Amino acid sequence: MSRIALILLAALTLFAADDPWAKVQALANRSELHVYRKGARDPLTATFADASETGIVVVAKNKQMTIAREDIDRIDARPSADKKKPTVTTTEKSSDPDYTPQPHPNTGPALPSTSTSGGVSFGGDKGDFKTVYTRPPAVPKK
Repeated sequence: MSRIALILLAALTLFAADDPWAKVQALANRSELHVYRKGARDPLTATFADASETGIVVVAKNKQMTIAREDIDRIDARPSADKKKPTVTTTEKSSDPDYTPQPHPNTGPALPSTSTSGGVSFGGDKGDFKTVYTRPPAVPKK
């Protein structure tokens, strides 16, 4: 009896590996999605909230909505961006004085100069979208 249960469990595991919807259900919360729906020209850009066997729950433009699995042609996803600390950059440039004669005599003596510039960068590259689900082709009816 335990062998039958083991074989059945192995068969279910293999079947689940072939299910493209399993990748959607395994997505991390707050992943950014492009959802291509049937009949829509442009994808819906949304944030992933939850997935079930019948569809997904997303947040788009501060509205939570459920999209049925049958209405989805393709889903592209990228993981949520990690909170990164700001990067501070400082550049300092020193220049030596120019001792060549100046065309105007009242310009004063040549002095060394220093210029400093700085910048702050928040975040970085989010990465590319990767296709996690494509609706399988329909089975032809006889």
